[in-house]
Amino acid sequence: MAETSETAAATRVTDHGGGVHSIRVPIPDNPLGHTLIHLLDTDAGPVLIDTGWDDPTSWTALTSGLAACGTAVTDLTGVLITHHHPDHHGLSAKVREASGAWIAMHEADAAVVRRTRESPPARWYAYMAAKLLAAGAPEEHVAPLLAAAEAGRPRRLPGLDAALPDRTVTPGDLLDLPGRRLRAIWTPGHTPGHLCLHLEEDHPAGLPGNGRLFSGDHVLPGITPHIGLYEDPAVEEGSTDPLGDYLDSLERVGRLAPAEVLPAHQHPFTDAPGRVRELLEHHESRLTDLHALLATPLTPWQLAERMEWNRPWADIPYGSRTIAVSEAEAHLRRLVKLGRAEAVAGSDPVAYAAVS
Repeated sequence: MAETSETAAATRVTDHGGGVHSIRVPIPDNPLGHTLIHLLDTDAGPVLIDTGWDDPTSWTALTSGLAACGTAVTDLTGVLITHHHPDHHGLSAKVREASGAWIAMHEADAAVVRRTRESPPARWYAYMAAKLLAAGAPEEHVAPLLAAAEAGRPRRLPGLDAALPDRTVTPGDLLDLPGRRLRAIWTPGHTPGHLCLHLEEDHPAGLPGNGRLFSGDHVLPGITPHIGLYEDPAVEEGSTDPLGDYLDSLERVGRLAPAEVLPAHQHPFTDAPGRVRELLEHHESRLTDLHALLATPLTPWQLAERMEWNRPWADIPYGSRTIAVSEAEAHLRRLVKLGRAEAVAGSDPVAYAAVS
């Protein structure tokens, strides 16, 4: 028997108890499959934590999922964004248009949204091309970006016209949500303004620990989030350290010791301190491996080619290679900050070598 639309919506929804639901909203053509959008009941009306990818199928999943939770998009009063990526922030403008709900995020990610919206597409493509050339990318990888910049290709990539927030969230503050105790925890690394949201209330099933944590992409049960560079042209080149920020904020989350973590991908889990230890050990092991690779000077592109990924470098698609190089650069930046690597004087594109 064919599954009805009502049944399909119900299977995409999980009731976590205590006025918290999650809705699985698909991400088109992405191995992650879906984003877990959380719905939080408050005395002033329901609030979303993230919204999902801007796609008709995703919008249908979100609206039908809300209906399965006993509400509607028009009932929403607010949207809290963990971070600005399109699988989290993509549908925010549609939600606000349909409901009048406010949108809130950390100022650092709001600045990324503003900067991206204000940059003409040609400038954005040219900036990406210049960064990749400086990282040692081959001409054939950079050529499509240069061609797009010269052609003035219109905006087609997700996230270039993301919704501007109505308000920003101050880390450490209890959010103004009547009837709830939800505190903003700044956890930079995956993005400069990534937020976790700590629900400081007893777990509805009585699990031991300190409330529940909406972790966004900061802590996931079975995968490690991408940590790349988010350079601000107004900030001195090389001054940021996103991997260092991520490791520091991981330890902060571990000390919270929530009873349960409700992430934006995969599934809920317990033992946040244990998962944090695994992630810290993963990155320390990776830094050690990369330090060994730098016995021979390498550009960021060459380092990315030699790093261990979930598939051989030859099988990694074009866009994912760009992301991989950004991750290699973030790890190089951490090694430089730690005094374990340095740029080779006179190298062009710049290569890095290990410091014993």
